[in-house]
Amino acid sequence: EVQLQASGGGLVQAGGSLTLSCVVSGLAFDDYSIGWFRQAPGKGRLGISCMSSADGNTYYDASVKGRFTISSDSAKNTAYLQMSQLKPEDTATYYCAAHVYDRSGYGCSPYHGAQDYWGKGTLVTVSS
Repeated sequence: EVQLQASGGGLVQAGGSLTLSCVVSGLAFDDYSIGWFRQAPGKGRLGISCMSSADGNTYYDASVKGRFTISSDSAKNTAYLQMSQLKPEDTATYYCAAHVYDRSGYGCSPYHGAQDYWGKGTLVTVSS
């Protein structure tokens, strides 16, 4: 059974930092790319970052580029999202998701529909 467990959310002041973790089980590290998504109250789910385990390529949405960093640890089969310079508009529930590589290639995708497995969200609240 594939499971993704996101953690690390919490309350932080604007300008602060937080690191989210996503532990993946049931999938081999080399078989998927990881994506981070967020959903603010009343809004749709947005892909903010993803990373391919095959070539290390990454993607960042413009709203987080330069402030967030995605990384992973193959030994722990865990992905991370380091968030710095947090803003109140970063307040959202954050989700990690896995896209299993298929014949389309070994890249990552920030699109909701491209993900095969989802973890439960972790809430990040940034106070002003």
